[in-house]
Amino acid sequence: MDEDDADYMQGSDEEGYDFNYSDNDEADESGSVDVENMYYKAKSQKDESPDDALKDFRAIVDQEEEKGDWGFKALKQMTKLNFLGLHRANDALQTYTELLTYTKSAVTRNYSEKTINGILDYVGGGKGGVVSVEILEKFYTATKKALEEAKNERLSVKTNLKLAKLWLDRQEYARLSKLIRELHAATTVTSDDDQSQRGTQLLEIYALEIQMYNETRNFKKLKEIYNASNAVRSAIPHPRIMGVIKECGGKMWMGERQWNRASEDFFESFRNYDEAGSPQRIQVLKYLVLANMLTGSEVNPFDSQETKPYKNDPQIKAMTDLVDAYQRREVHTAEKILKDNRSTIMDDNFIRSYIGELLRSLRTQYLIDLIKPYTRLELAFLAKQLNVETEEVEELLIGLILEGKVEGKIDQVGMRLELDRKQSLEKKRYAALDKWTVALESVHKTVVAKTAVVSHRQDPGMMAVEGFGERWG
Repeated sequence: MDEDDADYMQGSDEEGYDFNYSDNDEADESGSVDVENMYYKAKSQKDESPDDALKDFRAIVDQEEEKGDWGFKALKQMTKLNFLGLHRANDALQTYTELLTYTKSAVTRNYSEKTINGILDYVGGGKGGVVSVEILEKFYTATKKALEEAKNERLSVKTNLKLAKLWLDRQEYARLSKLIRELHAATTVTSDDDQSQRGTQLLEIYALEIQMYNETRNFKKLKEIYNASNAVRSAIPHPRIMGVIKECGGKMWMGERQWNRASEDFFESFRNYDEAGSPQRIQVLKYLVLANMLTGSEVNPFDSQETKPYKNDPQIKAMTDLVDAYQRREVHTAEKILKDNRSTIMDDNFIRSYIGELLRSLRTQYLIDLIKPYTRLELAFLAKQLNVETEEVEELLIGLILEGKVEGKIDQVGMRLELDRKQSLEKKRYAALDKWTVALESVHKTVVAKTAVVSHRQDPGMMAVEGFGERWG
């Protein structure tokens, strides 16, 4: 018995059976055995003689007076054989459409749903080779029509979500937008018991929308959907769904240069992907490391219990080395790591778009440490130390001067940086004096206040006179 048959038997067990035999039952049992033999004989020919197998499966369907279990199983095998084995998508569509007519009463609801989901998975997953959009749409249209006739709303929504994911993967955004509107219309609340189911479905829809707006770079709508997803209550979503939402949220915050919020969302995304066992957790962990470095935090992102097991993962090792180089302010080591690990770091478009920002931050810190002992430095010398063009060094220094992180000026004629150590020292001296003065004034006020209290306690008569004076003065 293969996996398909095992699934079928599990589905059949749920229905229960009546064991009252009669002469007719014995005849039916004999006929069932013959059909079963035909079925397994046909299956045994699938690899060596697929066309003969198709003929035998068709014979099973044709000989049934009423739609039954073996006819359904035969049509399922024909659909798989046509699509996966023979790559005849149109023939597979015909047998699948015929199979859908069996789902009303011939087989159990659970088994029919599992069969439909399985077929749509390998049709949409490209397992039968390159399939045209038209064929895919016909498979889903046939499914939706059958489910509407069977009034199976739950599976209908699941099927539309599966189709929406397919349009997202194929970047069919016009079709996706239309289907998302249909999904929103279908997730209306009919009773209090539906609140949890509706909330879960809403998050699945939002996960599709937020990915679409992220890929089309519609950041206004992305933030709108992100906020809407955070407002959903009474939902029990699959952790993969929350992983998707938080990943896109992290990318959104990165775009707004809000590194701390991005780091928080990437961590939540990683945690959910990890719980779901999704391989996307590795990529999101790289995003988390990137955001953490851009915050300027001295905390190593691999110190947490959740991320520690991945510290030595081959795909992550380059990022851990980059974190170490960043925290030690070793700009040249960081550049070498990026160059040597292009496939694991730089080939990701999202990471690559922020590497310039990361290197700028690292070079800035390196410059601050480099110029501390000097009062005058040639820009060419600094450029050589950083291994960049003189113009870039000048730009970095201008930014540091404007931000007040460096006290000095740039001599553009002599192309040198002149640091005003005296002025800086005087500023520090005045700041220290101001701080000292404020501290002395505070001490003086405290002493005066305590002296006044003690004086009043020692001369109560004076206090009475003063009180009288205050009342009648």
